[in-house]
Amino acid sequence: MSVLFTSISENNPVQRDDAQRLVQHLGVTIEPDEVDDFHTLLAAVHDCAEDIANLPDYQPIPDLERYPRENIRRPSEEEQVFGHAWAHKFLIKGNPDGGPLAGKSVTLKDVIAVAGVPQFMGSDVAPPWTPSTDATVVTRVLDAGADIVGTSTCENLCHTTSSFTSAQGTVENPYAPGYSSGGSTSGGAALVGGGLVDITIGGDQGGSIRVPAAFSGCVGLKATYGLVPFSGIASGDAMIDHTGPLGRTVLDTALCLDAISGYDGMDDRCLGSPEHGSTSFAKTLQQEPTRLDGFKIAILTEGFEHSAVDPAVKKSVMGAARRFEELGATIEEVSCPDHLHGPAIWTIQQRIAGTQNLLGQAHGRRGLGLTEMERGRLPWTNEAFQRAFPATKNVIINGLYLTSKFPDLYSKTVNIGRKMRDSYEAIFEKYDIVIMPTTPVVAPRNGKRGLPLESVKPSSGLTINTAIFNITGHPAISIPVGFAPAKDNPDVRLPVGMQIVGGLWQESKILRAGHAWQTHFDWKETQAADID
Repeated sequence: MSVLFTSISENNPVQRDDAQRLVQHLGVTIEPDEVDDFHTLLAAVHDCAEDIANLPDYQPIPDLERYPRENIRRPSEEEQVFGHAWAHKFLIKGNPDGGPLAGKSVTLKDVIAVAGVPQFMGSDVAPPWTPSTDATVVTRVLDAGADIVGTSTCENLCHTTSSFTSAQGTVENPYAPGYSSGGSTSGGAALVGGGLVDITIGGDQGGSIRVPAAFSGCVGLKATYGLVPFSGIASGDAMIDHTGPLGRTVLDTALCLDAISGYDGMDDRCLGSPEHGSTSFAKTLQQEPTRLDGFKIAILTEGFEHSAVDPAVKKSVMGAARRFEELGATIEEVSCPDHLHGPAIWTIQQRIAGTQNLLGQAHGRRGLGLTEMERGRLPWTNEAFQRAFPATKNVIINGLYLTSKFPDLYSKTVNIGRKMRDSYEAIFEKYDIVIMPTTPVVAPRNGKRGLPLESVKPSSGLTINTAIFNITGHPAISIPVGFAPAKDNPDVRLPVGMQIVGGLWQESKILRAGHAWQTHFDWKETQAADID
């Protein structure tokens, strides 16, 4: 303690009444005889902070000689596709010696740090920031031989599952212009679903990989919490952060998962994960039989019978699930009542932790700090707040209210979340996988920014089957299994996603099931009307 206050600098800016002003918003005061001492202590901690601020940062240094960035640019309107799917275009050529992803083109959600590439995070609340480091997943896909061809548009600060909220422009569904591609990994899903790139790496805090995969007709994988390092990726809430691949096939997602998984020495989410390079998900898929004899599959009652699930989506997914019986699997219906509490638990947890993150108050984790990003977006100003999308404003308002009125609620959501995890683990003691619709509806029409309720309505209810697995940490994959009519136009046919969920660290099972389905059945030839 003495080191802090024995050498206060002469030009220290802390004023005598600063400590008093800082605690006033808590409804407390500093006693008059303590004011001078707390001034001294606050001035001392300011000098300590100045000393740290002047130290050089310690971020991984990307190998720009091996992996140079070529032709970084904001795409012109002529270069844009599916509305505004691209954030930036560039080329980083992968490992010249090849690798498991050699020949694959990859894009990155515009929250994943790429040194030298400006990042919007789908917002104009603050100017774009330019990272000085590469996220772990960037280095790993390059080492695996893939070429990174750009960053793809994401939704405004990743706060919706729509695809019209990005300040950089609306993203259109690759199967029907005017409809959502899903979010918040909106641009990447459109690029993959539309066949322009092989793989996108996205982020998923409540369904932001799986929802756009379902809407855009591609495969989206959220692995077990902590299997893939989140280092160098903008966080929503460290307890629910996941990153992972979207691809056109389960095999491609497995190849990418092998490339990017495993502890990186930074992200403490990954302390329990396998050593990087030790997994063989793709090789196993290629070697195992594509039949599923002896496989036990559970159909989740709550996932299908929720009132928000469109009958055509239910019919399509149930029919797709029943086709596993043709491959030798047995299927039974199961119930997990805790599943219905998932959206509410997720909402409270995300609002509180999300607010702390937006206000720069998240803490308690070991990992890679994106210091340039924090300097660029903080502190909040009224001008920035007014530019924020209504969903972001709502997170801040909700979070401040919940922390002031329900001080124990965040801790309770953590406890109940563990109960949900245990409920599912009990199911996985008997069943290999659990199946349900990824989203309750096919892609809705793109909305528009207006008053708050109008702005957030297009995303409402889309994560009733996805968000719970961000809380429990279970691996989940969405695969396309057919088409169903748009809600507003029966002549428009849009992709339907089936979510396959597995036990913790049981990625091999959900990949095997998804790969088997894709090997034997063509989802583009399956219509909801085909299923009795």
